[in-house]
Amino acid sequence: MNIKMRKVSFKFPAYLLILMSLIGFTLLSSANDWKPNVIYVGIGFLGLFLLVYSILVICNMGDKFLVLVAFMLMTIGVLMICRLDIVMGARQIVWIGIGAIVFFFTYCVFYKIRFWNRLWMVYALGGITLFLLTLIFGKTVNGSRNWIDIGVIDFQPAEITKILYIMFLACKYSGSFNKNFFKVSPMLMTGAVTYLYILFLVFQRDWGTILVIFLIYIFMVYVYEKDKRFLWLNIIAAGIVGILGYFFLYHIQVRVGVWLNPWEDVSNKGYQIAQSLFAIASGGYFGRGLGNGSPHYIPEVHTDFIFSAICEEMGVFGGAAIIILYFLFAYRCFKITLNTQNLYNKAVGLGLTLMFSIQTFIIIGGVIKFIPLTGITLPFVSYGGTSIVVSFASLGIMQAISALETRKGGETVDE
Repeated sequence: MNIKMRKVSFKFPAYLLILMSLIGFTLLSSANDWKPNVIYVGIGFLGLFLLVYSILVICNMGDKFLVLVAFMLMTIGVLMICRLDIVMGARQIVWIGIGAIVFFFTYCVFYKIRFWNRLWMVYALGGITLFLLTLIFGKTVNGSRNWIDIGVIDFQPAEITKILYIMFLACKYSGSFNKNFFKVSPMLMTGAVTYLYILFLVFQRDWGTILVIFLIYIFMVYVYEKDKRFLWLNIIAAGIVGILGYFFLYHIQVRVGVWLNPWEDVSNKGYQIAQSLFAIASGGYFGRGLGNGSPHYIPEVHTDFIFSAICEEMGVFGGAAIIILYFLFAYRCFKITLNTQNLYNKAVGLGLTLMFSIQTFIIIGGVIKFIPLTGITLPFVSYGGTSIVVSFASLGIMQAISALETRKGGETVDE
């Protein structure tokens, strides 16, 4: 299926992003008192954007809007992180720089290698290895054992595992992994690996990643499997496990209880979500202005609850702008996926699109009390090295898929 549409210039969004950055960092630097360090961070961010985007355009590296939307999200994220803590803002720029290097590296590797669809066992075992390393050497942060400390660097192996898992599923649903393995069919093998990953995540108490992986699996099964009984079997099994988890795991009971009624224990268990709702409500439609809010009352405001802080200072319209940007990002990813003829790349593109979309829905839905809150980051916006670098790696893969199709004569670049 090849979608052909009227071409649209990619230059206007680039100019808009530059203007948005200049206005945003100038306003933040003059909020309350003069803060020249914010200007330096803004210059660094704009420099990184211009470098990445120039290379992308000059080398004709596929879809240009995808990177534009990602940097628009990062602009808002860096502005809010600098408002919270200028040191964190400077570190975020460093991580974006590292992420940009990873982006080009991932792009080149995925673009050049042609046998990704044969490595299903490598992906499966790679994910299991990362889980085992986390359980053995990991440390517990906020109740979840999902971090590994290597000197001055902390990272979450589960973020890398999500990409490996998507590439593993793509082997099955592209038809590359189509033979029984020790008399186990590929369909059952993918299910077994999925639930093994989920079991590891239960031991780590990483409920957010469990939800992301399971929903990716369910959507992939829905799209690719002809036998819908297998889909319903997985949904029913997940429902039973979820009910049992609620009755036997105290942590899940707390999350659900806080979701249903955070005001019952607003000074303790419901404090996070209550402060999140207060912040969003106090911002109104247009926000209190950069530097004029009180985001420090929200726990984990720079990671899990950064959307709440943005709504407080940039208003509901600012929050809506972020959601629209994520819709545009998902649209471009789906468009690249639909235009791709290679079945493996198509499955990988769908999986990565689902990963970004599901993760965004979970965290925004959690902070506005639409669904129970789980501790995951908002892609490209939240503070965090692992999140930014892995998001850039995923973006590099999508960019390579786009470029591969473009070089074959497709029209996915400037549409």
